[in-house]
Amino acid sequence: MVDVVVYSTDPCPFCSRAKALLTQRGIEFREVMIARSDHAARERLVAETGGYTFPQIVIDGTTIGGWDEIFALDRAGRLAELTA
Repeated sequence: MVDVVVYSTDPCPFCSRAKALLTQRGIEFREVMIARSDHAARERLVAETGGYTFPQIVIDGTTIGGWDEIFALDRAGRLAELTA
């Protein structure tokens, strides 16, 4: 089973879209909520993913990026390949 992690915050419409897409595709994921005011957690996010914005999506230890990237992967048919 593929390990998919979605780092998100609230409110975040792009996070909601990414999670909805994963759910629609039947892809299980683990969500890690990070408060916008939790600067230490955001620093860890940057250290782990290289990204500071939300969401940050990691598939099997590889950061794929955020909403734009996951949407593009899905449209190209590569999301299914990465999560099979």
